[in-house]
Amino acid sequence: MKSLNIANILTLMRIGLIPIFVICFYLPYSWHYFVTALIFGVAAITDWFDGYLARKLDQTTKLGAFLDPVADKLMVVVALILLVESYSSLWLAIPTCIIIAREVAVSALREWMAEIGSRNKVAVSFIGKAKTTAQMFAITGLLAYAPDSGHWVILLSYWLLYLAVALTLWSMYIYMRVAWPVLTEGESVFRVKR
Repeated sequence: MKSLNIANILTLMRIGLIPIFVICFYLPYSWHYFVTALIFGVAAITDWFDGYLARKLDQTTKLGAFLDPVADKLMVVVALILLVESYSSLWLAIPTCIIIAREVAVSALREWMAEIGSRNKVAVSFIGKAKTTAQMFAITGLLAYAPDSGHWVILLSYWLLYLAVALTLWSMYIYMRVAWPVLTEGESVFRVKR
């Protein structure tokens, strides 16, 4: 079966790590911080690695193209929701809401653009990749220590998270700017048909 290659197995493994990640997050032991950060870090590495392998081994599939962004978004959203609960902080809730809202908006935009045959116009950009990198490091750092520990990694992770938010908004602006002519053209066509 061509779709069940090493890249897709890594992606499926990433999805399978989510319930383990959630269970570890709620374990009543001090080492749960390290374990959840490790699980998230492994998931983040496989996010990069599965795409690299798919291209390098010429194993790109439609299943992989669908599953890879889904796995990435699921892991990030679950981790951010758990962190908001754990930190109980406005300073974490605001960037979390922005990141999740952007993911929903851009995913809907890509789906709509695909329906009209313009999917390649909203392909992943360098800014999007930089956003993902900052986001992954930030979440890993926030998971690694107790919220009240005052560890310098937490402060650095907050800075990285806000950098990710800035890149999130920038990349969304880029996607919307590229899609805007198609969006407004569709609107004028709709008006003419009425």
